[in-house]
Amino acid sequence: MGAPSPPPARSRTLSTSFAEALSVGLLVLVLVCAVVRPWGWPEAVVAVPAAGLVIATGAIPSAHAVAEAERLGPVIGFLAAVLVLAQLCDDEGLFHACGAWMARTSAGSPRRLLAQVFVVASVITAVLSLDATVVLLTPVVFATAARLGARPKPHLYACTHLSNTASLLLPVSNLTNLLAFAASGLSFTRFAALMALPWLAAIAVEYVVLRRFFAADLDAGAPAAAETQAPEMPLFALVTVAGTLAGFVLTSALGVDPAWAAFAGALVLAGRALAQRRTTPAAILRSAAVPFLAFVLALGVVVRAVVDNGLASALGHLVPHGTSLPALLGVAALAAVLANVINNLPATLVLLPLAVPSGSAAVLAVLLGVNIGPNLTYAGSLATLLWRRIVREHDTEIGLGEFTRLGLLVVPAALALAVVALWASLHVIGG
Repeated sequence: MGAPSPPPARSRTLSTSFAEALSVGLLVLVLVCAVVRPWGWPEAVVAVPAAGLVIATGAIPSAHAVAEAERLGPVIGFLAAVLVLAQLCDDEGLFHACGAWMARTSAGSPRRLLAQVFVVASVITAVLSLDATVVLLTPVVFATAARLGARPKPHLYACTHLSNTASLLLPVSNLTNLLAFAASGLSFTRFAALMALPWLAAIAVEYVVLRRFFAADLDAGAPAAAETQAPEMPLFALVTVAGTLAGFVLTSALGVDPAWAAFAGALVLAGRALAQRRTTPAAILRSAAVPFLAFVLALGVVVRAVVDNGLASALGHLVPHGTSLPALLGVAALAAVLANVINNLPATLVLLPLAVPSGSAAVLAVLLGVNIGPNLTYAGSLATLLWRRIVREHDTEIGLGEFTRLGLLVVPAALALAVVALWASLHVIGG
């Protein structure tokens, strides 16, 4: 009789170990390339082949990959519509009008300008997504500070911090919100109602800390601004955005995917811009950021492979259960740490399935962690990395030490206060 074959369990262990190592290695490669972007490559150049590799090698069953694509499909469609809407609002002059308003009403006061940047950035982030604040508002803030002769750093930090923190309010404010909204089972209005108090609490902490941290820059003063003509607000864009927000509420109440409201708003602005020949179909397609959408989908597949091959069970022992205040604080803290280790988007994809069994409260606690936590490190969110590139393009360097010191002052306090505010909202409104 020949030698006995190896036991099946050992074969499975070796196969599982290989799949786990491959999945983790590819996730690290995808995230590093997304941060570094070698040779200026789009994030999708590495992420899409990585997703194909985990499927081809069997590290993730094809059925799981299809299920992940089906789960992310509506979210990605929603994101595309919001990105187009934000770019068309910029084409209509909305962000230029905001900059002119800030320059006119700040009266040369850097402290007043900071307050205005907080208001504008918080609203734009909440309504048009964090990408609009990073990509479209940050250059406007640069120009406004230069126009007033004010030191730009406090106002630039406000843009990046609020692109994360101020994205807590609405499901449309951030890709992480869209994922959490889909997992929470909440309506659009209930989601916004529960997140309103945490949103305000986190922004308040940001404002207090930034004023003190940059006191010297804000006290440096600026020459008095010359009187300028009141900016002409783009009413058509404002009405369209307001109608789109109303559409979000209506579609959610009717059980219709709110993405249709986003598509409708984008279609209205696109139709006007095309009719007036202020844009082209190619420009509209570029504003949808198709390579980034492909990156999100591919990243979701790679993260699902990592989850399937052991990460879910490992984290399952760490995720607190229940909806008590200590449990919510624990969930949010874990989400914040994971966001800074593997970026907030993968952290959201990993943690949401583990939080869903505890209900919408735990899902929203995850969201607090992955949205506030990334202000601690550059790698915490893609928005922060993009903001850093934009700042460098304007010949301004932001030191890693300064960024981290500010994050250490802001993140723990903002996260703790936001979780307490969420806990209070849950008891008043109900989950």
